[in-house]
Amino acid sequence: MAVIDMQMMRYINLFDRVSNVKTTKCFLYNNAIIFAVPRQMLSRAIGQQASNIYRIQDQLGKRVKVVPESDDISNAENFIKSIVSPVNFKSVEIIDSVMILTAGSQSKAALLGRNKRRYEELKKIVHDVYGVDFRIV
Repeated sequence: MAVIDMQMMRYINLFDRVSNVKTTKCFLYNNAIIFAVPRQMLSRAIGQQASNIYRIQDQLGKRVKVVPESDDISNAENFIKSIVSPVNFKSVEIIDSVMILTAGSQSKAALLGRNKRRYEELKKIVHDVYGVDFRIV
C-alpha cells in the first residue's frame, strides 16, 4: 500500500508543478490517473487547449483526467459521473452508509470491468472521498 501512496504523491507533485494548482486527491481508474481539483480551478488545471494535461500524459505515459472535486456527499452523483464518463448510469443513492449506483446491464458490465477491476477501483475512490461502502446494482 505504501508504494501506491508514494506513487500518488509523485503524481500529485508533478500535477502541482505543471498546472500550478494544488490538489490532494489523486486516483487510479480504468488505467487513467484522475486528479480532483476545486471547481473554480478546473480550467487553470487543464490549461489552455489542455496543454497541462498533454504535458503530464507525455511525462507519465498514462491517460490523465481532471475532474471537479466533491466534498459533500450530496454532490456524489456528479463526481462519479465525471470519473466514469463516457459510461452512463441511472442514479446514485445512499442507504445506511452504503452508496448504491444503479446502472443498466450494458453500463453495469462497463462499470464492473474485467475481473471486477474497475469496480474495486471505484469502490476505493468512494471510500477515500466519502468514507462509505459502495455497490453497483
